[in-house]
Amino acid sequence: EVQLVESGGGLVQPGGSLRLSCAASGFTFSTYDMSWIRQAPGKGLEWVSSIGTAGTSTSYADFVKGRFTISRDNAKNALWLQMDSLKPEDTAVYFCASRGRLYWRRFGSWGQGTQVTVSS
Repeated sequence: EVQLVESGGGLVQPGGSLRLSCAASGFTFSTYDMSWIRQAPGKGLEWVSSIGTAGTSTSYADFVKGRFTISRDNAKNALWLQMDSLKPEDTAVYFCASRGRLYWRRFGSWGQGTQVTVSS
């Protein structure tokens, strides 16, 4: 059974930083592209970033490009999202999802999420 546990969210001021973590288990993590997705209040799930199995191929939504960095460690079954220069519009519940950009919604699994609130 796929298990994904996100952590690291919190309240941060605009311009601040947070580092989200995801602990994966129940599947062969190293063989899956992984993604971060988010859900803002009153809105649907939206894709944020993906990373390939080796960690060398990454992609980002335009609204986070240059501010967020996705990374992974296959030996630790871990995924991270470094978020810098945070904006109020980044406020959302963030989830790590199995599968990459094209397939997370249809075939992926995600955890309970971690709340990120950007506010002064």
